[in-house]
Amino acid sequence: MTQATIFSLSSGQPPAGVAVIRISGSLTSNVLAAVAGSLPPARLASLRTIRKRNGEVLDQGLVLYFPAPNSFTGEDCAELQVHGSRAVVNAISETLRELGLRQAEAGEFARRAFEHGRLDLVEVEGLSDLVSAETEMQRKLALQTGMGALSAQYLGWAERLTYARAMIEAELDFADEEDAPESAADLIGTDLAVLMKEMSAASNSARSAEIIRNGFKVAIIGAPNAGKSSLLNAMAKREVAIVTDIAGTTRDVLTVELDMEGYLVRLYDTAGIRDADDVVEREGIKRAKDAARSADMILYLRDARSGLDVYEGFDVPYLNVETKADLYPNNTSDAVRISSVTGQGLDQIHQAIVDLARESWNVGSLAGKDRHQEHIALASKFIQDALDEPRLELKADALRAAGDELGRITGRVDVEDLLDVIFSKFCIGK
Repeated sequence: MTQATIFSLSSGQPPAGVAVIRISGSLTSNVLAAVAGSLPPARLASLRTIRKRNGEVLDQGLVLYFPAPNSFTGEDCAELQVHGSRAVVNAISETLRELGLRQAEAGEFARRAFEHGRLDLVEVEGLSDLVSAETEMQRKLALQTGMGALSAQYLGWAERLTYARAMIEAELDFADEEDAPESAADLIGTDLAVLMKEMSAASNSARSAEIIRNGFKVAIIGAPNAGKSSLLNAMAKREVAIVTDIAGTTRDVLTVELDMEGYLVRLYDTAGIRDADDVVEREGIKRAKDAARSADMILYLRDARSGLDVYEGFDVPYLNVETKADLYPNNTSDAVRISSVTGQGLDQIHQAIVDLARESWNVGSLAGKDRHQEHIALASKFIQDALDEPRLELKADALRAAGDELGRITGRVDVEDLLDVIFSKFCIGK
């Protein structure tokens, strides 16, 4: 069945200097001829007057035509680059509707690219991450995924599984032939063991990739009035948390997102840890401990005048920090000494966070999403089953199942139920 021809505003919401309206589908060439006077040369920007069906001028702008299959979606596509006012965009959109086009749904352009084989599912996910990237490291990770490097890794694994199956089936089908492999299991066993190690390494790198995507979590903990909220405000360079001399002011976990040298860092200001009678404060302390346990790093703060030690040894990398250094300049301590008032020591805090975040991810490593790891884990299990299974028929069947799991990552096998979820995360017009 022929799909509807779709259109959408793919640039930012007006007003803007330029608005880009994308079109994809079988009616693209007819629509361009109707609104721009004639079909422009393929892949060549042409200055045209954009008109209504009755000839009324709507705007003047650049028109580009990308005939199938050499387009983003694999269908005939076009772009109208016009002035970015709401009036212009609305008028052109209404004209396109009158010509039989439909407003695209979220992710529909990318979905058509997937359906026409222009992108696989891993590349689609990378494209989605690239569109939403806010930091330099998120951009690099998204490009690594979206430009095909990760897909190539999965495809290479699948090809090795296919070769292993072929060897097994050759032994099954041609056992009586003189040129049949003497022992397929012996020939493929070493490579399958190496393949499992590669899969394990990929799974280990997934955690670091999630840190890049979702943020490096830093929990600020300590006793009441240790200066936690002051540090949060100083690092955020704005008043996020209420700061008073009254102990127990912070009752809930406050979060600030910062871009630190390309890394997304989430700072958590928490309630002061102490023995408390107030039921609300006790809940805040519980949440503070939960935030510490789930953090990637802890900043343990202690007032420079206090020897009180409330650090509970959470199994998380931590940094000892002594606060209010401006009030007690003569103290000596092995901790990082800071002042949220003068800024002393804040650069050290910043660098310590960045250094640990940088250690969490090697830019050269390939790391997929949680969805990928689930299928990799299943594929590894099936490969192990194949290695353990003495019967050749069942060994081949296990390798087929492992290959299917890898195929589900890229979208080559049985992923229809995933598509709505993945493409719904795209913005309209992508």
